[in-house]
This record gives sequence, C-alpha cells and structure tokens, in this order.
Amino acid sequence: MGNPIICFGQQPCGFFPKRFLYAKIVTARRLQREIGGEIIFFFHDSDHDPRETATLLRERHTGREETLNFQFANKVQKQFSPLYAKRISPDWQAKMARQLPNFVEPELVAHFQAIEASNAAEFCHDMYTRMGLLEGIRIARSSDPEFRKRAASIGDYFVDVTWEGELVRARCRDGKLVLHKGGDRFVELPAQEYDATQVSPTRDTRLRWMQSVIRCTHYVAGAGERAYLDEADAPGVTFVQRDEISDPNHAYIGS
Repeated sequence: MGNPIICFGQQPCGFFPKRFLYAKIVTARRLQREIGGEIIFFFHDSDHDPRETATLLRERHTGREETLNFQFANKVQKQFSPLYAKRISPDWQAKMARQLPNFVEPELVAHFQAIEASNAAEFCHDMYTRMGLLEGIRIARSSDPEFRKRAASIGDYFVDVTWEGELVRARCRDGKLVLHKGGDRFVELPAQEYDATQVSPTRDTRLRWMQSVIRCTHYVAGAGERAYLDEADAPGVTFVQRDEISDPNHAYIGS
C-alpha cells in the first residue's frame, strides 16, 4: 500500500480565506501528523460563482460586519467567467487597501498590497500563500489543462468557451451549451466543438472527476459537503469530518 494522500477541496473563497477553509487545512495537517503522507489542496478555480469570493470581515473597533468582494472587469465576467478568468478591475486593489486597516492588522494589509495578480483565483491563492497557509501543500487546480486531460469523462459538466469576447463557463445540457442568468432564464450559446481541456465538473460530478486524478486515500470534508457528496464515487476513501470552528463563514485573518 502506498503512502497516504490527504486531500481537501475548495473554491477560492475570499481574498482572505473563509474560516471553514482554515479548519480544513488544520484538520489535514493534524491527520498528516498522525498517519504521514502528502496533503493535496484541490483548488477548484473553475467555479464561476462570484459569491464564492465574498469576504466577511468585522470592523476592528465597532464589531460591525461587512461583506467585501472583488470588482470585476465587466458584467459578463462577473456572472459567467470562471474564477481563474475573472479579471480584477485595475483600481480595485488600491481602493480596497485603503479600507482594510479598519478590519485587519497592518501585516495583512501589507500582504494584500504586495500581491500582483490579474484574476480572482490567483489573487486568493497568492494571499493564502503569503499567510503561510499553503506551506508544504501541493495544489491541484481544476483549471489546469493537464489535470483536465487526465480526468475521467463525466456526463454532467461545464465547458469553458468564448461568448461576447469573454471566456465563460457554460453548462452542457442535452447536448447544448447554456448560461444560467437566474431563475428559469437561460442563454443558449451557438454550437461549437470543445475538448477535455475545456471541461470542468458540476457539484455532483466533482468528487469522481477529482478523484480520478488525485486518487486520495483520505478526504477532509465540511458538514455541507458531506450532505451532498456521493461517497460511492470515491470507493476506498476515508472521509474525515473537518474540525469545528466558530464563525465558519467569516474570513480567517490569523485568529
């Protein structure tokens, strides 16, 4: 039997990571101390929902809560582009840096100002790295063309295609590519050819798609994940509940 492979998965979840992601990292490191092996972070930067990067902070002096997020280049990008292709507005970083001292310590403000990233996923990754959270952890990105080529075929998926001059993530349904505009409103895109390097999974096919490449032995999951994951898609894997943490949807800022 090979060495353990401990995995957890998550979308980029705020320019400061949500506390539940921090709890997954802590759980994975604790498990590694107990059984050895390698930790892999399945960084699902193909997701397109801009709400994933909402960052909930508390004002340091009043305790007032505020949700902050990236500003994106245009409406098409905000609504439909995958996170690895959502371009950040050029003046957003400087404007946000002026607000952050109200919420976080100067060290985190300095990290924030030092990042040079043009898209939301890369900005999040670089911040988590600067915070020391990813040290010794291997990153596997769902946007990586090589990862996508190695992944198993799935019947329910999204495809990265061009629409109105932007890269968008379209759902494949009944052989058609569609964008969901909310409610029961959809936009059907022109038919076009695509290959495996453009495909990413839906929520329900993500575990099987990921596991076909990573082949982890242990998977750290939150309570929300355990509710929808079909563990039969990863036979032989030990599922580990992430450690509890207070205020899981708030940003982790070092405490």
